[in-house]
Amino acid sequence: METWLAILCRQISGVASGMVMLGEPDTGPYTPIAFWPERAADEGLTAAAERALSQRQGISTGTTGSRMVQLIASPLIVNERLYGACALSLSVEPAAINAVMRKVQWASGWVEVLLRRQLQVENEEISERNRLAFDMLAAVIEAKGFAEAATALVTELAMRLACDPVSVGFVRGRRCRVATVSHAAGFGNKVNIIRDIGAAMDEAVDQRAIVLYPPQEHWEYRVLRAHEELVETHKCGGVLTIPLQSGHQIVGALTLQRPRGSAFDETTVDLCDAVAAVVGPVLEEKRRNDRNVLVKLWEAAGNQLRRLLGPGYFGRKLATLIAVILAAYFSVATTEYSVTSSAVVRGTIQRTVVAPFNGYVSSQSARAGEVVKQGQILAQLDDQDLTLERLRLTTTRQQKTTEYDRALMQHERAEALIVKSQIDQADAQLALIDEQLKRTRLLAPFDGYVVNGDLSQSIGAAVERGQELFTVAPLKSYRVILEVDESDIDDVEIGRQGVLRVSALPQEPLTYRIEQITAISTQKEGHNFFKVEAALDHLSDRLRPGMEGIAKTSVDERLLIRVYTDKMVQWAYLAAWRWMP
Repeated sequence: METWLAILCRQISGVASGMVMLGEPDTGPYTPIAFWPERAADEGLTAAAERALSQRQGISTGTTGSRMVQLIASPLIVNERLYGACALSLSVEPAAINAVMRKVQWASGWVEVLLRRQLQVENEEISERNRLAFDMLAAVIEAKGFAEAATALVTELAMRLACDPVSVGFVRGRRCRVATVSHAAGFGNKVNIIRDIGAAMDEAVDQRAIVLYPPQEHWEYRVLRAHEELVETHKCGGVLTIPLQSGHQIVGALTLQRPRGSAFDETTVDLCDAVAAVVGPVLEEKRRNDRNVLVKLWEAAGNQLRRLLGPGYFGRKLATLIAVILAAYFSVATTEYSVTSSAVVRGTIQRTVVAPFNGYVSSQSARAGEVVKQGQILAQLDDQDLTLERLRLTTTRQQKTTEYDRALMQHERAEALIVKSQIDQADAQLALIDEQLKRTRLLAPFDGYVVNGDLSQSIGAAVERGQELFTVAPLKSYRVILEVDESDIDDVEIGRQGVLRVSALPQEPLTYRIEQITAISTQKEGHNFFKVEAALDHLSDRLRPGMEGIAKTSVDERLLIRVYTDKMVQWAYLAAWRWMP
């Protein structure tokens, strides 16, 4: 670049000095790399070059005079990317500035060719690096297990990069253990070379950086004691160790050795670095998957414990603290345990009003939901047929009475006895008709509440003898029927107390006492229930038979955790018993 600048400055008359700045494309920083006539900083040239870089176009500045001193600068752009700038200081007439700028721009073509060649070389190196990295990745992925994958990796690298041997190791505890060595069927931990390779791997892992011996001149400082010892002891030409990284953690290292007379250049180092970056996570994943299940569990537990006791992970620590507090609280806290069940209010006794004979409904005076008094008419059956029958029987009796009197007057004793029996038969039939007429009025048996029965839509309909028409329950005498699940029936005993809340009166608790437990279960909605009868301790004026609600029967004081987990434990016992041999 200095030769090009010198040629350019000699071709343009009046040039006093020149400078070229180059840097990373578009990002910089841009630094001077070539000067003419000597390597000396010029603030004017630097300012002009920086201005051209910021504006991405040629600029010129100058001072007044017959022959002005001009500062011109032109950016160096390749493929629309800014690589740097060229700045010149010269004495020239104002009219010649454009011609000088054109010469500088034309001369920049040589720089563009140079940069393009450098880019082509870099692209080829990157392509070769990527090809090798993905070939190694394919070899590792195709392997079935960790050992096979590691062997395939070190063997391929040894063949392609002319290395002998190539070793891969992984961190176990605080040391890096060698896992596989190329061109070796087996090895032991006491072999000197394996020990020295492990030490070199530890050296690179501890520094979290690539370590090369012998080092290159422009490299940053590295501790090289283990690598130097490995080279001197085993007569190697060079040793390169690259840490393997998975996520943000160093998990192992890749060590390559070359025979005497052969060292690692920067291109090979970049190739090996690319390979390590690609295959490191895959190898670590295979290694972790091939471990024993107990080892995986132990490591997982250790990781969780370190996260819990180490720095960071505030959310995990907070959740664990809350869990410990809750566990401690539930282990000592107690509460009253009660059995929850569905319940319905029934009358202590219930009287059913039935049809006394076959007939038809004439009228209705009460229906379900109404309060009735004793003797109040609930409904009336049609008595027209009975009335006509009574009239017929009455007429017949009168006729028989007349015949009886005539037989007595004529002293026909046999005839009189026959007629007398017919009169008695008519009296019996009349008495039956009178009784049936009384029964046409269906009366309430006592003061109570009509639980069931509504004939408002059956006026004129036929009813049969014995058909249930009304159900009446007393107003001041109730019982509670509890439907206790079979899993809770063992906790319910006669004499236990509880609280009932019905849906119609949720704000009014009703206390009760268990009086009877039915020994026969019933099925409802896929569950088995036992019916338990209880008596209310006090009655509410608004309580009615048929009201449903939720009852809670008190059992005893239990641990709070037991109250919430008893049913789950019982289910687990049954499930385990079901699958046990």
